[in-house]
Amino acid sequence: MDFDAVILAGGKSSRLCGVPKAELRYDGDTLLGRALSAARGAGRVAVVGPDPGTLPSGTLTAREDPPFAGPAAAIEAGLLALDTNAGRGAPWILVLACDMPHAVNAVPVLLAELARNAKAENANTEYAGIEGAMAVSPDGRKQPLLGIYRLSALQREVRAAAGQGGLANASVFRLLASLDLLAIPVPEGSTDDVDTWDDAAALGVNGDLP
Repeated sequence: MDFDAVILAGGKSSRLCGVPKAELRYDGDTLLGRALSAARGAGRVAVVGPDPGTLPSGTLTAREDPPFAGPAAAIEAGLLALDTNAGRGAPWILVLACDMPHAVNAVPVLLAELARNAKAENANTEYAGIEGAMAVSPDGRKQPLLGIYRLSALQREVRAAAGQGGLANASVFRLLASLDLLAIPVPEGSTDDVDTWDDAAALGVNGDLP
């Protein structure tokens, strides 16, 4: 499946005493590095957040406007970065927050399910018009920041939001509310994220307090 990726790496990390999530480490790599690995196969990648200076060659960078305006605004910034750089845009966008160290286990599941339903679309079945797939944990929690969405659908909703005050501090669920999405169960632990130091300890994620 032909896709680009927007990786969100620019939050305040308020409950981590300001330590950037992207720089925390798991299994010998940073969480940002893990997210980049999870996005392997993407045609182009835009990282939204401070540039650590260690990104792979060709990685695009962006920043939400204003900084720390939340993940919905970050998605908009990532789409803009992809749109303003040369190259053909992929029809699908992987949206991934950098604070899920096991997201690499979920992305292939999402891609496979979308590919299966793309074939169904061609057969004019009930899946015609599907606009993406969102990860769902085994306990039923939806994770919009681990999903693959149609580029045209995201662009449509970003334009609509611009006419209603913009996406600064807006809800991601609200941004995606009108999309026709598949809810895809993903492997246990793949949506677990790091919001607090307790989360980090439970996941084996390492980071030093400032």
